[in-house]
Amino acid sequence: MDALGNLLDGPRARGAFLLRAVFDPPWSLRVEDRAALAVIAPTHGRAWLVPDDAEPRCLDAGDVAVVRGPDPYTVACDPALAPTVVIRPGQRGTTPEGDEVCETWSRGVRTWGSGATGRDTMLIGVYEFRGEVSGRLLAALPPRLVVPRTSAGAPVVPLLETEIERDEPGQEVVLDRLLDLLLISVLRTWFARPGREAPGWFRAQTDPVVGQTLRLMHDDPARPWTVSALAARVGVSRAALARRFTELVGEPPMTYLTGWRLALAADLLRDSELTLDAVARRVGYGTAFALSAAFKRAYGVSPGRYRVMHPT
Repeated sequence: MDALGNLLDGPRARGAFLLRAVFDPPWSLRVEDRAALAVIAPTHGRAWLVPDDAEPRCLDAGDVAVVRGPDPYTVACDPALAPTVVIRPGQRGTTPEGDEVCETWSRGVRTWGSGATGRDTMLIGVYEFRGEVSGRLLAALPPRLVVPRTSAGAPVVPLLETEIERDEPGQEVVLDRLLDLLLISVLRTWFARPGREAPGWFRAQTDPVVGQTLRLMHDDPARPWTVSALAARVGVSRAALARRFTELVGEPPMTYLTGWRLALAADLLRDSELTLDAVARRVGYGTAFALSAAFKRAYGVSPGRYRVMHPT
């Protein structure tokens, strides 16, 4: 699997919050849910994305916005409107004074809002990411990005809109996978657009030498890789690989591999009951002691302490 595939595989939706929001103007939502990532896809009408620290951005039907948390923002039919509803942690909808509105605004299966006609309609998906692998992806994203309707994964949004109102066995899994597909499509399009400051590991994937090296690291992090071993596999000299990898990715091969291994270890500590020895072997460290030393240098705490601090 390539680097983007691995990073997107970490934040896979599992029971993600997903709904269809319908509004008749005037409407304005203040989002203070502190979620790691939100996907907003207007399907009818339009909406304004209003960050606290940047100019408002108009979202037309077919556009898709990805907003990185946890900073608050506003979504409204007019950027000048004061919010009438606040979305709080746990996806609780309240008035600015704190009165609950979720039940009164329910419009059926996974549909919510104040509109009778639904002139402005959007799909909203919220990821509650956990783990260091997800953190590496989030760190590569701007605070917000918008992909226009001409290139925003056109076939996915209508299918997601159709499926979101169905209530059948296994429907949550279907919706999770469709949300993943939409996010992957949008991020891949965003990173590939000319002039975008895509992370080095993304740009390097198309390089015949460094791209293959990244795939080797991501496919088999437990292998005792050295720069020489990687260079031999991709057919260049050790010096040539080290130079080209550092130039394209922004850090030396072994530094990148160490960061990837420790991110995997952190996620295994969070989400599994594997022993420290087993985690060490899984991510390419010969002993639990070796992993512990590297982990503490990177995260400032021992693996055992990290596991206690981040329970499943």
